[in-house]
Amino acid sequence: MLNVVTLEILREYRRLDDTITMRLNRANATMRDQDRLDDFTGNIQNRACLNVWRELVGNWKRRTELVEYCVRVVDQSLSDRRSVVEDETQDNATKRKAQGHIFEEQVKRTQVHNELKVEAIIRKRAVDAFKTRCQFFVPPSEPEGREIWDAGQ
Repeated sequence: MLNVVTLEILREYRRLDDTITMRLNRANATMRDQDRLDDFTGNIQNRACLNVWRELVGNWKRRTELVEYCVRVVDQSLSDRRSVVEDETQDNATKRKAQGHIFEEQVKRTQVHNELKVEAIIRKRAVDAFKTRCQFFVPPSEPEGREIWDAGQ
C-alpha cells in the first residue's frame, strides 16, 4: 500500500538520481585523491563512474522491491475484497462496504502504477545524465543495470 511513509522512502531513494551530476563530480574528485595515495594505474573517471553506477543500480533495486511490495499488498487486498462481494452468504451492507473498499484499493493501485511510470522516467533521466558524464563507461554485466543501460541506447 502506498502511504506517506512509502512515498517518503521512495523520495529518499530517488535523491541519488536527482543529484547524479554532483555525485559524479565528487566521485571523480575522490578517485583523484585516492589515486595520488595508491599509485593506481587505471582510469580514474571509469572507477568513479563504476562506483556511482553500482550505487544507482543498488538504489534502483531497492526502489523496485518497495514498489513491487506495494503492488502485491494492493493486489491481495483487492482480491480479498472481491471475494467478499462475490460471496453469496454475505449481506448487502457488507457487500456495499466491500465494494467501497474495492474502489479505494483501485485508486491505490493506480497510484502504485503511476509510481512505476515515474520510476521509469527518473531512471532514464539518470542514465542520460550518467552517459553524458561517463561517455566511455561500459557497465558490468549485472542483469538489472545492463538492462536499464541498454534501454537507454
